[in-house]
Amino acid sequence: MNSGILQVFQRELTCPICMNYFIDPITIDCGHSFCRPCFYLNWQDITVLVQCSKCKKTTRQRNLRTNIRLKKMASIARKASLRQFLSSEEQICGTHREIKKMFCEVDKSLLCLLCSSSQEHRDHKHCPIEWAAEEHREKLLKKMQSLWEKACENHRNLNMETTRTRCWQDYVSLRIEAIRAEYQKMPAFLHEEEQHHLERLQKEGEDIFQQLNESKARMEHSRELFRGMYEDLKQMCHKADVELLQAFGDILHRYESLLLQVQEPLNPELSAGPITGLLDRLNGFRVDFTLHPEGRNSHIFLYGDLRSMNVGCDPQDDPHFTAKSECFLVWGAQTFTSGKYYWEVHVGDSWNWAFGVCNNYWKEKRQNDKIDGGEGLFLFGCVKEDAHCSLFTTSPFVVQYVPRPTSRVGFFLDCEGRTMTFVDVDQNALIYTIPNCSFSPPLRPIFCCSHF
Repeated sequence: MNSGILQVFQRELTCPICMNYFIDPITIDCGHSFCRPCFYLNWQDITVLVQCSKCKKTTRQRNLRTNIRLKKMASIARKASLRQFLSSEEQICGTHREIKKMFCEVDKSLLCLLCSSSQEHRDHKHCPIEWAAEEHREKLLKKMQSLWEKACENHRNLNMETTRTRCWQDYVSLRIEAIRAEYQKMPAFLHEEEQHHLERLQKEGEDIFQQLNESKARMEHSRELFRGMYEDLKQMCHKADVELLQAFGDILHRYESLLLQVQEPLNPELSAGPITGLLDRLNGFRVDFTLHPEGRNSHIFLYGDLRSMNVGCDPQDDPHFTAKSECFLVWGAQTFTSGKYYWEVHVGDSWNWAFGVCNNYWKEKRQNDKIDGGEGLFLFGCVKEDAHCSLFTTSPFVVQYVPRPTSRVGFFLDCEGRTMTFVDVDQNALIYTIPNCSFSPPLRPIFCCSHF
């Protein structure tokens, strides 16, 4: 082949970032191609606009598929380079004067076909170098994909832990103020209990804050280890075929060891301290409800996507309500314009639920698939992802780091005080009080869940 044509051919099969033959090539929407690992390492957050290093056009492309045509052509080019290497005098067997085309997986040596059948190597495992190199490269690419997924998981967990750490002390302070406000409504002889309660809460909060910082530091360390290992695997994929085969076992061992270091995020939880007389006071405002028949088997509006509802959700985000057809929603027939009211809901082992009050806007718009914003909806809810349940309150959105109620939840609506309070009935404990609610009467109880 003409050398000029050959150079053009090689250039078309070369990644513009690493300047090596493509491995797992992807083509972005501007038409330029890169090795997938090079693309990932240069633009880790592909959810934002990035510039193509070739044409400077921006792209937001996701779900990048392997360019099979380029991948096959790059494989052919590597095989051609391997054949050229094996045909050199250094790779001719000195005993049989044949090309060393076989690879011994036991002693990592190159052998001719006759040597691989000799008594010395008869019991060893052998394979053709050309075939083995591409197979090992594919194994590395699969390991890299798995490693990248772990790195992305660690990145999400780190963001989650960073948000928790940043917000944790403010959350503990809010909880202390809410509990102090409840004790102010109680008899004076509970002052000692209040002091012990708040001191314990403060100590728990400080201990968890330290644990969050330690967890965050471990994840930051893991992030560097993942990136370094991914870089090493990429470099190994780009090595010449013989070098790749000889070093394959060592890097695989390092990879397996690293996966054992994946850090799970901390699930912080403050203890549910009982408040003496809390339920006695609230039961003085006890009401019973009849359910609105038109609301049965309707849609539920869950607060955001369940994945984003994990404990690390940034309270500065602007979540929305998405209709889920498999969910169940019932409205209370009564409406409230003034006064104080208390009722209870049995939740048991159920998950993915939300209860509270809303104004008529939500009832009128309940058939919409998506309703932006959360004004006029005051809920306490629970969402489950994998084995973990996260609790939240709305208006504003606040993740609640308290034990999930296992039986009954109490709801106290104070129209004049403009507050909505949620309590764990079995523990006689405050969950949270939403202060300064933007009530727009009439208000109506809302009961919704997606699983019992």
